[in-house]
Amino acid sequence: MKKSGLSLVLFGLLLGFTLPTTSAHAQATRTWVSGVGDDVNPCSRTAPCKTFAGAISKTAAGGEIDCLDPGGFGGVTITKSMTLDCGTSAGGILNAGSVNGVVVNTAASTDKVVLRNLVINGTVSTSPGPGLNGIRWINLGLELHLDRVVITGDSTIAVDVNKTSTGFLYVRNSYFTEVPTGISVASSNSSFVIAAIDNSFFAGMTGNCVGGGGTNIFISISNSVISNCGTGLAATASGTHLNASNNVINNSATGISAVSGANLRTSTNVLNDNTTGISASGASWLTAGDNKVAGGTTTSIGASSPIPVR
Repeated sequence: MKKSGLSLVLFGLLLGFTLPTTSAHAQATRTWVSGVGDDVNPCSRTAPCKTFAGAISKTAAGGEIDCLDPGGFGGVTITKSMTLDCGTSAGGILNAGSVNGVVVNTAASTDKVVLRNLVINGTVSTSPGPGLNGIRWINLGLELHLDRVVITGDSTIAVDVNKTSTGFLYVRNSYFTEVPTGISVASSNSSFVIAAIDNSFFAGMTGNCVGGGGTNIFISISNSVISNCGTGLAATASGTHLNASNNVINNSATGISAVSGANLRTSTNVLNDNTTGISASGASWLTAGDNKVAGGTTTSIGASSPIPVR
């Protein structure tokens, strides 16, 4: 009887060693980061990680990383469908030293990424120097959503989109400043890339605040403020489609620019005190006749009167 009992115990121990253990390495659909977290943790709410990079490997595709409290959670490369949301906390990424804040480089053309309530700061310090780009979206992926995102202080582009497959960029309630270029939309192989921007703010840029170029590039911007730019809104190549409605564009070298062969559609925009209001010579320009230009000239139709309606 004793031998039989001992055999059962030994068998149970052996079975315990040989069965696979998946729970310790399972990816969660929701993980957490905290300013006092640690990346060796499982990234649960009670044992959060320290950085986005630490949490992303423990988060399942299509899952969400949330911020428990204010903090700087470091740069990250996103390679699968994912949401980063810092809710009411100030979730920060400091990307000084010629690095990118967020790189979206997903594995599938159907992947969707959401960035919500984030502050990406490239800094303006001399050492280690400013960051390179706030957000880069490259190669594959179907959708990138930016909701209440702040990007400032990078040395190149706030949001750099350069796709090899069809993609949709959605931007709302966001703020971009002190970067040479705000949002740049391009495709490296003529794929369709469509950007919809609403209720956002762009200021203090030596280049284009919003621009893009290519046959299959479509940019629509509405209800936004664009100020103190080299060019406020720009269609930079023949075939580009730029649609602008109900924006305030002021104090820039050029308010709206569309090169020859581009497609420009404008309605209810107010352009104040730009050196050139609207430059659309050679472009296909359709207007509802309700844009107001005060100051500067409108080069495709001659000098403007004080408040012409175009």
